[in-house]
Amino acid sequence: MLTLALESSAKAASAAVFEEEKMLAFAIQNAGLTHSRTLLPMAEGLMRQLDLPLSRLDRVAVSRGPGSFTGLRIGMAEAKGLCWALDIPAVGVSTLEAMAWGGPVLDGQMLCCCMDARRGQLYNALFTVEGGRLVRLTPDRAISAAELQSELIARQEPWILLGDGAELCYNTLDRSQVAVFIAPEPLRLQNARGVALAALGQDPVPAGELMPAYLRLSQAERERLARMKTE
Repeated sequence: MLTLALESSAKAASAAVFEEEKMLAFAIQNAGLTHSRTLLPMAEGLMRQLDLPLSRLDRVAVSRGPGSFTGLRIGMAEAKGLCWALDIPAVGVSTLEAMAWGGPVLDGQMLCCCMDARRGQLYNALFTVEGGRLVRLTPDRAISAAELQSELIARQEPWILLGDGAELCYNTLDRSQVAVFIAPEPLRLQNARGVALAALGQDPVPAGELMPAYLRLSQAERERLARMKTE
């Protein structure tokens, strides 16, 4: 089973090629260029370096959210385009779960995955590791830092912070009440390696069924609803 994985939910974009659980190639770009310029060329470059035609792919895995609305749309559009062109299925995975798989997956580890959702909230999910596998403790959600702090304190465990919101969490949480540590940057940022690992064991679907999970309305949708209420 040859899988191409794509990650475009935040500033960094990345691609990876996996054969079952073995990573064959990986590339990441974190210079702030638009993902529409970088994501597909990265994927095609990895396949060329492996001397494999795109037709060898069995499926495409992609992060479906939460995350940047524009970034997610670019990643999912490119995943769907490849799937339709190659007549192969797709796997959409939670950005936060993929983030956890891309981190330090060590038994007993408590993982706090977080992204800056703006408007005073974080996209967040909590995981622990048992027998080398992730165990989800919470659903993906948009919560405030105060709500997250209360939950972490109640669980009375040291936590590893992952994601592009890790530094925000570290600087916002009261570290006198909760033990939190930031993962090293290569493990911290969401990446396509985690997407591929999160996709293992998941049943693929036709590309047309791939749907984003934004968790919140976009700014344009919020403004439209606000206008409708005043009219």
